[in-house]
Amino acid sequence: MRSTLMAHALVVGAGIAGEALAVTLARDGWRVTVVEVAPELRTGGQTVDLRGDSRQVLVDLGLIDEVLAHLVPQRGIAWIRADGSRMAEMPVEAFGGRGLISSEELLRSDLARVLHGAAGAAGVEYRFADTVEQLTDTAEGVEVRFRSGPVEVFDVVVGADGSHSRTRSLRFGPESAYRKPLGLAHAWFTLREGPGTPPLDGWALSYNEPGRRGLTARPGHPGQQEIGMTFAASTVPRAHDARLAVLDDAFHGAGWRAAEFLAAARTAPDLALDTYDQIHIDRGWSDGRVVLVGDAAWCASPLSGLGTALGLRGAAELAEALRRHGVSAEPTAERIRAAFSSFEQVMRPRAAAAQKLLPGRVRMVAPKTRWGIRANAVVMRVVQAPAFLRVVRFLAGGRGHGDGAGPEPSHAERSRQAG
Repeated sequence: MRSTLMAHALVVGAGIAGEALAVTLARDGWRVTVVEVAPELRTGGQTVDLRGDSRQVLVDLGLIDEVLAHLVPQRGIAWIRADGSRMAEMPVEAFGGRGLISSEELLRSDLARVLHGAAGAAGVEYRFADTVEQLTDTAEGVEVRFRSGPVEVFDVVVGADGSHSRTRSLRFGPESAYRKPLGLAHAWFTLREGPGTPPLDGWALSYNEPGRRGLTARPGHPGQQEIGMTFAASTVPRAHDARLAVLDDAFHGAGWRAAEFLAAARTAPDLALDTYDQIHIDRGWSDGRVVLVGDAAWCASPLSGLGTALGLRGAAELAEALRRHGVSAEPTAERIRAAFSSFEQVMRPRAAAAQKLLPGRVRMVAPKTRWGIRANAVVMRVVQAPAFLRVVRFLAGGRGHGDGAGPEPSHAERSRQAG
């Protein structure tokens, strides 16, 4: 039976979308429990920017100043040769600040920590090193069996557990039914600088080898660089040693800093490896009292550059829909269904727009031939010419960071404007 008169939400996943939703629901009077399979908040990860939806949602949460204190200095991105010389570069000022790199970027882990702190202050309960094992509908709500053993009933269950969502698998079926692989895999980790480490001076550096292999080094915390290693693959192993073997095989003999990165990956505590995928769920993002948000519902892949913006906006819209339908005061099945339907009506056009990657985006990240690598550098120089700006904006087709991605202002945006 339900242990409290307060509406009780279970959020599965302590990522960006899950943490943002937990903050908002707790402030709205919900009892919120977050369950996270990792033993603690995840460290490392890519940098995320604060353009469009990301910034506005954080402003609405009252967290923007704290987030801005964690910015990583950024000057732009440069495409380089094996000797480090530059073929092309795109400063943060390109396209009026709407280029590939923003002047306002921070590590994903820093953003997650800010949201986590706000959620804790709002009274959110956390359970790390645990996850859901079974979801069963009852007359009172959703009966959840946790891996650690307990069985509890919640009014709402939110799957915010990423593109490989366990919540989605339990309720909507196997990942294979919704996964669209893009043909690339990506490893990322933090490299600690030593006396001989080449400095970045605020620039993200991108190097490509024929055969769809790419290396990137981006500014991180002082004394650290965030490393990315991209290669052709549609699946990756789960075991740590097997992952290292895959990286060794993919980048054996590669130039620039490949040998240095391979050695650093072996001792990096935050090494992660995953495929670039999209998630398409045509049947809808909710089932009864269970709903998906963020990458679990609509992963557009890191190649979209919109994962954080969509996760934050999705959390805001879901909370607003639950608020507008009075679910916290009266968590009936009918009110919950209406709220979930309203949430999806707003977010699906935004997610669909983000999933429409720019033409050639996958090839641009990892060209197949030397000619393709050179052509990519030429394109990066040419598109920044004033005469091409209108063409680039047309090709982008509204795939901005939430600003203009939807056909009309969202419910959360209207509420903010009305307030």
